[in-house]
Amino acid sequence: MKKLLKHISPLAPDDSGACSVLYELGGIVVICDAGGCAGNVCGFDEPRWHTKRSALFSAGLRDMDAILGRDDRLVEKLVKVCGQVEGEFAAIIGTPVPAVIATDFKALGRMTEKRAGLPCITIETDGTKLYDHGEEMTYLRVFKRFAVDKYEVKKGRLGVIGATPLNTGLCRADKLKEKLGSDRWTDIVCFGLDSGLDDIRRASECEMILVISPSGIKTAEYLNEAFGTPYEVGFPRLYEPAEKASESMNGKRVLVVHQQFAANELRTHFTGCEVDCATWFKLDKRYAQQNDFFIDGEETLTEMIAERGYDVIFADPDIRRMLGGFGGKFIDFPHYAISAAMNE
Repeated sequence: MKKLLKHISPLAPDDSGACSVLYELGGIVVICDAGGCAGNVCGFDEPRWHTKRSALFSAGLRDMDAILGRDDRLVEKLVKVCGQVEGEFAAIIGTPVPAVIATDFKALGRMTEKRAGLPCITIETDGTKLYDHGEEMTYLRVFKRFAVDKYEVKKGRLGVIGATPLNTGLCRADKLKEKLGSDRWTDIVCFGLDSGLDDIRRASECEMILVISPSGIKTAEYLNEAFGTPYEVGFPRLYEPAEKASESMNGKRVLVVHQQFAANELRTHFTGCEVDCATWFKLDKRYAQQNDFFIDGEETLTEMIAERGYDVIFADPDIRRMLGGFGGKFIDFPHYAISAAMNE
């Protein structure tokens, strides 16, 4: 029962992360479900659904379709959509239903490409993992499929991987570009946010890649191996939650809870105090400090807070619910994947 969430809502799942990466790339995206997972994406995990158009569909699987594994029905529907909606590629996203019946996604992709005449990528998410796992799979699949040609490097061009609303709470790239712009970086592209598939095709034009979430590291490594593009990890200083700490932090024990790179960036604000970072999501040990920890359940978080005696906690406001006995200072640091709290 360790993973049971009693105080906060379920965290954004892997299929939502996959959809977040694909949302603005101009593809025809099909969530392989009966309607529930697509409703979760459009209703809760994808804030752009209300402001930006995307060809995102539910497969509408019925009981017998799932029981009998009628892949031909799904392909037939997808081919019909391709004849009515313009798209540069097709994508099929997995959910618990195809995972349970062992759907052959590679076969689905081949059948779709043959009949629809479009490139098709399949993402074998199963709805049981968290959003950053789905993002990681999708970034890598998309870049390996479409970023295959080497172009001349453009001086001053910076590519950003990981700029999804689930990581940043932003639906537009303006704020990211404003914070990252400098004399060196005059041309910034946030892959999948206010940018399309052509920017991914021409990813090798980037002078450098900035990875702002652990979900983008494998893709940055691919680009480095394929084109020699260097990469760095970090997070732009988008928000100033540190300013809400009215008194001096000297000598305090501080905990920051967010996705790893956002938490690491906030840590750099403080001196004269001990700051630990924790996350419900991917924790890459290469970018962690000694006392950073992964949260595998509500009990783990409350136990660590009690054990280490933190004075100040920066975390999503929903996490307040599980800290009834905490006597220190709690400062809101929203994370959309936890509470759907926007930062705009």
